[in-house]
Amino acid sequence: MLIQARTFDADLGNFDGQLDPLLKRIYQARGIVDSAALERKLSCLPAPAAMQGIPAALELLISVLNEQQRVLIVGDFDADGATSSALMVLALTAMGYQQVDFLVPNRFDYGYGLTPEIVDLALGKRPDIIITVDNGISSIEGVAHANKLGMQVIVTDHHLPGASLPDAAAVVNPNQPGCDFPTKNLAGVGVAFYLLSALRAELRKLDWFAQHEIAEPNMASWLDLVALGTVADVVPLDQVNRALVYQGLMRIRAGQCRPGIQALLTIAGKPLQRLVATDLGFAVGPRLNAAGRLDDISLGIQCLLTNDPQQAMHSAQQLDELNQDRKLIEQGMQREALAIVEQIPLSLEGEVPVALCLFQPEWHQGVVGLLASRIKEKYNRPVVAFARGDGGQLKGSSRSIPGLHIRDALDAVATQNPGLITKFGGHAMAAGLSLDENKLLEFEKAFQRQVEKALGADDLLARMDTDGELASDQLSMNTAHLLRDGGPWGQLFPEPCFEGLFLIRQQRIVGEKHLKLVLAHESEPNRGIDAICFNIDVDEWPNHRAETVRCVFRLDINEYRGLEKLQLLIQFIEAC
Repeated sequence: MLIQARTFDADLGNFDGQLDPLLKRIYQARGIVDSAALERKLSCLPAPAAMQGIPAALELLISVLNEQQRVLIVGDFDADGATSSALMVLALTAMGYQQVDFLVPNRFDYGYGLTPEIVDLALGKRPDIIITVDNGISSIEGVAHANKLGMQVIVTDHHLPGASLPDAAAVVNPNQPGCDFPTKNLAGVGVAFYLLSALRAELRKLDWFAQHEIAEPNMASWLDLVALGTVADVVPLDQVNRALVYQGLMRIRAGQCRPGIQALLTIAGKPLQRLVATDLGFAVGPRLNAAGRLDDISLGIQCLLTNDPQQAMHSAQQLDELNQDRKLIEQGMQREALAIVEQIPLSLEGEVPVALCLFQPEWHQGVVGLLASRIKEKYNRPVVAFARGDGGQLKGSSRSIPGLHIRDALDAVATQNPGLITKFGGHAMAAGLSLDENKLLEFEKAFQRQVEKALGADDLLARMDTDGELASDQLSMNTAHLLRDGGPWGQLFPEPCFEGLFLIRQQRIVGEKHLKLVLAHESEPNRGIDAICFNIDVDEWPNHRAETVRCVFRLDINEYRGLEKLQLLIQFIEAC
């Protein structure tokens, strides 16, 4: 493991003079050079008018509203899709649309996106217009089929487009060619929020709300959904997304959130008042995603839609049970995957291949993405994990490492090997694909060749970037609060972590495999600091021969019975 401190230029930057020097250092290491880039007010957000496709979408949506036509939202089966679907239903209904419904296809029966089969299923609800959320940019055939059946389509999506766009009435996606919107990093729920904000503004100009005696909705009231979907989809937290997430977090902390979000946080044991972005990503998101992975994401959408706290809690409990099932399935798959990797011949240097392709016929389609992520984290290799689908097809989910744009890599493989991949799509760090089972070995070889071209030896070396060391007096509750309030932290704007040497005062295993320690900074050997390292290798720890450890850690605030105490969350530990 290579541990290195992030670099920054102390002479650069135009910051508020009252900014804490530690925060200034952390921000500079993340490319922030002035206080304006730290602004988190909604007023700092770019205007919706800059997003291509919104004017055409507004024209159609206002026509649909005037005629009170049927609207059907077609979403994706993850947390981003669930929050996007709920946001669309809630906002359109609040603006006066009287016939709004949603449909999220079961991933095991219909696959991803607005396929012709989904359009046929949607036809049973007799919609006049379909609005996709968090999908649709690659649904060429599905949109054409909807057009043929007399249903107009508005695509709202954030995924990268292919060589051509669907023939929709409007395409709203900041990543489409020719769109000058200043950020390309919105989640699907962020794109939906922007379209709905533009619609609300247009209806206000038309005096729609006053004429129809409808209370003009406050778009900020749904920022809890936007924050949840944005964090759960692990999109980069640039300034726009940080502002959206921060404002959503403030509303949740104030108790102004959907009953379903509050119920999910209650079940996860996360107090609203102390909520941080990582709680949305690691506590709420997985419970929503579990429905889409194992069953039907409609359960998650209904949890977000309901205004009844009791119904919300009932749905949240069902989602929690599904998440427990998902964990058990994932643990079994992970053991099998590790056994497979251990059987792979190593290079002369004792290294595993530059890319890993894993498959077991019994693996669960909905969990292979999580499996790929776990194996990627362990070996620092791009990973594609496959499960068996229908009709001799394999359904794969891939996760990448820095230096390899995984969707572009799959595109290159598909271009160089026509007919090898049935379909694919995704982002820089995660993508999905399908191929015939009898072509798995051919794909594995082609994928490894492509990865070898893109990555060098340094890229394959596992590394941890830190924000350097902390002085003993900085290991404090004040610093922990400073860092917590300095976020939100997330993808490409990582939560601060630090490195240092510590004396071991106590060590023991808690639970099944968590290492609980009391450490002391070398300059203050008599001051004990609580620390915990989750999922430790119990064959190596506790290590009672070790007196000193080198750690990479984050500062955490551990609350117990109303009392707050500093705790180090250890990401890496080695005896010195």
